[in-house]
Amino acid sequence: MGDKSNDITDGRIWLITGANSGFGLALAEAALAAGDTVVAAVRRPETLAEAAGAHPGRLLPVRLDVTDHDRIAAVVAETVERYGRIDVLVNNAGRGLIGAVEEYTDRELRELMDLHFFGPAALTRAVLPHMRERGAGAVVQMSSMGGRFTFPGAGAYSATKFALEGLSEALAKEVAGFGIKVLIVEPGAFRTSFAERSALAFTTPLPAYDGIVGPVREGLPETAGKQLGDPEKAAAAILAALDAERTPLRLLLGSDAVDAVLGALEASVEELRSWEAVGRSTDFDA
Repeated sequence: MGDKSNDITDGRIWLITGANSGFGLALAEAALAAGDTVVAAVRRPETLAEAAGAHPGRLLPVRLDVTDHDRIAAVVAETVERYGRIDVLVNNAGRGLIGAVEEYTDRELRELMDLHFFGPAALTRAVLPHMRERGAGAVVQMSSMGGRFTFPGAGAYSATKFALEGLSEALAKEVAGFGIKVLIVEPGAFRTSFAERSALAFTTPLPAYDGIVGPVREGLPETAGKQLGDPEKAAAAILAALDAERTPLRLLLGSDAVDAVLGALEASVEELRSWEAVGRSTDFDA
């Protein structure tokens, strides 16, 4: 990664995965605008060559596939060696997979879990010793409103995000005493490349699910470029949440996400109340 630059102390040092598109790029741009330094961990660093030239010394593209755990350790070590610290880790790299549960192959499920769960978990573990030593830092987990509820066709995607959110909720309680923040970001539909057909993966369809998953398979790509969510506003909201005295554990972004999660929570409470007596009846008699 070149010569040491430990004299760079102004602003925060960010390590952002998937920083060449979508929320990762929006966050990188917002951090740079705030005077911070960004290590952009991407599979193809050449895609950020022009941007790096416009921000010499403050935008450093590095090659990283987040499923390569050996490379994860190297990137974290090299970033700390160069800049002396990592103030904010953003686990953002990801992709969509559309299909019914019966359609998924083991390989598809494992590859998505590697990308959305095991990779972020490894990166988080790699940065934590440095953050604990300094008594400061933040881990931003880019989840989704699909990390709170799910629907036909999104089971695999949501499963990975459910797992990431469970890990992160425990993590937040474990590291708060070390001065480390954990922020789970749950966006709705934003105008990124996520919904573009070329960016999505699809299972081999079974005719039995055409009427159930088919509308999602065909409809999601049609929303590309039409979503209400603004990635720049999302990035600003994330920075504001990190700067807040009491950073929330979860940050919902987008009116669609707020409405959908409120509806899911209300339905969950209603179901719990309906079966509360049955649940309590299974205790041993006092």
